[in-house]
Amino acid sequence: MQMEHTIIVGGGPCGLSAAIELQRKNIIPLIIEKENIVNTIYNFPTHQTFFSTSDRLEIGDRMFITEKQKPVRMEALTYYRTVAEREKIRINPYEKVIEIEKQDDTFFVKSQKTTGETQEIQEYQAENVIIASGYYDHPNWLNVPGEEKQKVVHYFKEGHPYFNKDVVVIGGKNSAVDATMELHKAGARITVLYRGSSYSKSIKPWILPDFDSLIRKNIVTMEFNAQVNEIKDDAVVYTVNGETKQIKNDYVFAMTGYRPDHQFLKNTGIYINEEDGRPYFNEQTMETNIPGIYVAGVITSGYNNNIIFIENGRDHGKLIAEAIQNKK
Repeated sequence: MQMEHTIIVGGGPCGLSAAIELQRKNIIPLIIEKENIVNTIYNFPTHQTFFSTSDRLEIGDRMFITEKQKPVRMEALTYYRTVAEREKIRINPYEKVIEIEKQDDTFFVKSQKTTGETQEIQEYQAENVIIASGYYDHPNWLNVPGEEKQKVVHYFKEGHPYFNKDVVVIGGKNSAVDATMELHKAGARITVLYRGSSYSKSIKPWILPDFDSLIRKNIVTMEFNAQVNEIKDDAVVYTVNGETKQIKNDYVFAMTGYRPDHQFLKNTGIYINEEDGRPYFNEQTMETNIPGIYVAGVITSGYNNNIIFIENGRDHGKLIAEAIQNKK
């Protein structure tokens, strides 16, 4: 069984930031990441532009220099790879933590390889565990008949495969708007179904005018107050203000947001506020109700993932490193 001082679950920007802050206090952690580093950013749409400026995405005081003020996906991937390499961060990629159990003052961490044929189990002991696993892998389900069909996806990569196809985008916030814009460029016929009564206030201000222009010119059909009832092989059934409608459809992008893996947190014994979905933690140390387990990044925001981003989640690592050092 491998002995570690601190294990970090998740290799996103906030997990990397925590590792750097610990190393600067002479504590060498191990990151265990089920895919590879910054996997959430890798899964962003190919041409994604960040809301934040590059300086707000920096970690470890490593400068993030970009051509434009707001970086794009590929620039961010290059930046975080470079930081991980130069900081010599220890990372076990393609390994998923499946169990954390505490016995006395020691944590027993069990993980499973996610590549290869054997998918062997790994076991570790650690004095501290930091959970920085994000939320992007757990979409909010519509819970309607047909959602399990292969034509329905909760992630958007790029528009090219949907040229000359009838596409429904479900949602009205940034991910839905970004997907719609890219699908339009690729020549898809698009209907947007949004349960809100007007445009979301969270839409990026530099994107909204172009999106609104597509709606006003009837290039994209936008249905407000829309509730999806069923997804069929060749159509989507939905209701608007009590009226049931059906539209021809080839593909559905359910851009309905994401949520943290509460079951994993609960299995470790971490308390969850059932109203807002936030785990219990001390805001000065990021330590949970279980001494020695800390949380970092967007997983601390519960259901409202609009309050924690890279630009403020990166600061959690400093608080945690200080707390662990003081404990030593």
